[in-house]
Amino acid sequence: MRGFRSTLILLLVLVGLVGYIYFYEMKRPAAGDKSEQKQKVFTVEAAAITEIEVKAASGERTVLKKTDGAWRVTDPISARADEAEATGLVTNLASLEIQRVVEENAADLAPFGLAAPRIEVAFRKAGQADASRLLLGDKNATGGELYAKLPAGKRVFLISSFLESTFNKGTFDLRDKTILAFDRARVDSLEIVSKDQRLAFAKAGDGWRLTSPIAARADLSQVEGAVGSLQTLAMKSIVTPEAAEKDLAKYGLDKPELTATVGAGSTRATIAIGKLDQGGNQFARDLSRPMVVTIDPALIGALKNNADAFRPKDVFEFRSFTATRLEITRGTSTVAFERTVGKDGATKWRKLNPAKDVGTAELEGLLGAFSGLSVAGYVDAKAKTGAESPAAVVTVKFDDGKKEERVMFGRVGADVFAIRAGEPGAAKVDAAKFDEALKALDAVK
Repeated sequence: MRGFRSTLILLLVLVGLVGYIYFYEMKRPAAGDKSEQKQKVFTVEAAAITEIEVKAASGERTVLKKTDGAWRVTDPISARADEAEATGLVTNLASLEIQRVVEENAADLAPFGLAAPRIEVAFRKAGQADASRLLLGDKNATGGELYAKLPAGKRVFLISSFLESTFNKGTFDLRDKTILAFDRARVDSLEIVSKDQRLAFAKAGDGWRLTSPIAARADLSQVEGAVGSLQTLAMKSIVTPEAAEKDLAKYGLDKPELTATVGAGSTRATIAIGKLDQGGNQFARDLSRPMVVTIDPALIGALKNNADAFRPKDVFEFRSFTATRLEITRGTSTVAFERTVGKDGATKWRKLNPAKDVGTAELEGLLGAFSGLSVAGYVDAKAKTGAESPAAVVTVKFDDGKKEERVMFGRVGADVFAIRAGEPGAAKVDAAKFDEALKALDAVK
């Protein structure tokens, strides 16, 4: 009997709970109802904000101003601002919503951390005399929201707590942290000097050439990657804003481990890399400024590569779809193919001497086999490469006949080497892949 009574009580409680939820949900505004929309804290467009002032929880105050479309830190230092950080501030201020009002007229602000706000953010529009200001206190009990208020009045409301990381910024956070400033589109030279080597590169048309320690083609992606790493290289900290020449030795910057110079026309930008600090970061300095900073050593790994690492990774530049003529000589026998376009616009390949049409698929397979040959490594000019008695000489015209490359292949024992005229040494290639390319040639009927 007692068990039945307990079950009945629980059932009645359940029915009551379901009924409450049902009627509560019935009275809630439908999704998208205007009464459900949250109130904005400020009525302002992000693009209209021209000045920001931030007081971080650390007590550090920073002022940013927008001039000619760009943000600058104007106090406590003068420097370019981090555009992403500045944009994040104005965007979030313009879209800031009140999640819930806690008290309309709080008698005591201390429980909310607002008697002495931890973080303050202020902004001005052009021509605005008094700044609009937001005060931020503690997180609420769940940690999902922050107590906030405006200076006028005692209304306390909640905003999303993720905004704390947006607004709680110090001067270093808000300044531009890139070290070298140069116009990437105008870069035409790169020099990397270390204790062991000097590498120099010069722009050549759409590509790059290695000019020191040897004259050779350079891999476009490798050189552009090195230039890109210098352009985006960011300081992790500022060690000193002004280092005297006599103090450079303690940072290893009197005799740098490495210097990298980017040339853009008549302008030069040079970074010097010194020794490691106790935290494993590396001291660095833009030679046009006295400031010493630290960087992540991993970001400059590519600058420490040797010359071979900057040379092309593919034997050929052409691709099967760019080739217009292929000629291969083996011993005293030469075979040549040309691409033609018929009246119907269709592409066909034709063998010369004797003239005959050949299968497009087979010819493109042959082209792909040669264009796919990769470099396993480079050997110097003193190495035996079999160039005196070539296994094959491949000449290709491509890009509508505007470009031509000729590669000689030599064989020494089980090794195959690719030799290009005008370039020192030779590239070692996969012998099995080379043999597959020759089989592809024999398969063309």
